Amino acid sequence: MAMQIGGDEGEDQVNSTINTTPLVDIMLVLLIIFIITSPVVLNLTKVVLPAEKNDPYNPDAKNVIITVSKDGDIYWRGLRKPVASDDELFQKMKEVAVLIPQPEVHIRGDQNARYEAIGKTILTVQRAGISKVGFVLEPPAKN
Repeated sequence: MAMQIGGDEGEDQVNSTINTTPLVDIMLVLLIIFIITSPVVLNLTKVVLPAEKNDPYNPDAKNVIITVSKDGDIYWRGLRKPVASDDELFQKMKEVAVLIPQPEVHIRGDQNARYEAIGKTILTVQRAGISKVGFVLEPPAKN
């Protein structure tokens, strides 16, 4: 606490305000110490991160395209009739999984589809033994 010297009536008056100058000095010293020591403390492993790339989608005839509608219906290779069950999709994927070279599976999910339907499709494809699963996305609009 600070004290005011020299009162009007000769009485000592206590000043109840906090002198913040030492507080600011200490905080600035701590800030400088943290700035200097943070690179030493954050000694991260050096890695080369992958660069962003946007490859245009070129459908290959050997790749399997699975479409998931907003209602959760699963369509095999663009057919108009949905797959009846997850077991039927699993059987079809097992037949495809043994081909050499193994084709990629591209999932076209509706934007309004529930995540549950997409997740079940991915799980079924992975259970069948397919190693490459990807998503087909609409590229962002260029302004």
